[in-house]
Amino acid sequence: MTEAQSVTLSAERQRVSLFDILRAYLLVGATAFGFAILPKLKALVVGKGWLSEEEMNEGIALVQLYPGPIMVDFTAYTGYKLRGVPGAITATLGFIAPSFALISALSAGYFASGKLPWVHPLFLGLEALVIGVIFNVTVDFAANWVRGRMHAAIAVGAFVASLYGVNAVTIALIALLVGALTLRPRPAGSASVRPASPAAPRASPLRWLAISAVVAVILVVAGICWGLHSDLGDLSLALFKIGSVAFGSGIAIIPLVQAEVVKAHHWLTLSQFADGVALGQVTPGPFLITAAFVGYKIGGIAGALLATFAIFSPSFAMTLVFTEVFAHLRNLTPVRGALAGVLAAFVGLLADVLLQLASVGIAGPASLAFAAGAFAAVRYFKLDVVWVFLGGVALWAGLYVLGVA
Repeated sequence: MTEAQSVTLSAERQRVSLFDILRAYLLVGATAFGFAILPKLKALVVGKGWLSEEEMNEGIALVQLYPGPIMVDFTAYTGYKLRGVPGAITATLGFIAPSFALISALSAGYFASGKLPWVHPLFLGLEALVIGVIFNVTVDFAANWVRGRMHAAIAVGAFVASLYGVNAVTIALIALLVGALTLRPRPAGSASVRPASPAAPRASPLRWLAISAVVAVILVVAGICWGLHSDLGDLSLALFKIGSVAFGSGIAIIPLVQAEVVKAHHWLTLSQFADGVALGQVTPGPFLITAAFVGYKIGGIAGALLATFAIFSPSFAMTLVFTEVFAHLRNLTPVRGALAGVLAAFVGLLADVLLQLASVGIAGPASLAFAAGAFAAVRYFKLDVVWVFLGGVALWAGLYVLGVA
């Protein structure tokens, strides 16, 4: 970027307060659903001048390199870039809080009544809309990151590998290696290259002290859970473990939660867990908020809080560490090539997610029409995804009542 653009971006960051971050992410957390979260986050951070386009893309690539839910970690990344550890905490709390409040209320109603019969029909319509939005995100990523034969080969290879069940972390590591060895993005300042992000500031001892404090708090809470010797303690430890080792989106991590909650410990029946997953889809915000549903079943609102902390906190701490380290390595040519490789692979991974969702979510002409309509609405009519979801779900509910959907 030019010197004037760099100064403008720095000035925008200087004006961002913790209250600004909280207010913005509360809005995103209350209005963005599933994979539609990504375009909402992009519009927020780039539209407000908080991050450059390149920094945003670097962040999306970075959060795929370690375990945890990608969108929550990207939120923490943005907050950390803006205001250090307090900014990361503020952004993450703002993003999670609306969905936590909603799913806690829905969980209370669910476990009081025993069922929510409207969830599954509504979920079918919502899933069709999500498919349309994911398709748009996939097309955008392909346009930005599949720029040559090697990029295309990495994307296709990632798609095929994911299709055959290869672990996402294995795919990401291979893409990193191939990108570092074969891709050579043009240096910053070239006319055809995206604007470069500002130079990283020198590492502050205070930032490392704050990161250490975060890690210490997480370890203390995990130790307390270990000492509880109860179902709630065991659930929290299981979620800490999953949050520490599971890669990918919420959809990819949910099967690990099911294995612990349903198969290993029988805290929920399969039907109850399926309803919890559906509630995680129909509420805005991060998909893994389903953990709060499980925690509520075992320990009420305190259990929901502890379960939510356990599933999200390990990767939150990793985000702080990786962001600080990566900021001083990103301008190395092999690192930039590795990032280009991971982002090309992400196109293939998105395509596989799209295929999997479409195989179960497109059940007839109505759902196909809703998916196509959502794609057209966000791509060609530039409608905000929140209106697409609100309008689409309302229309689907009407068709369901009439017996059409």
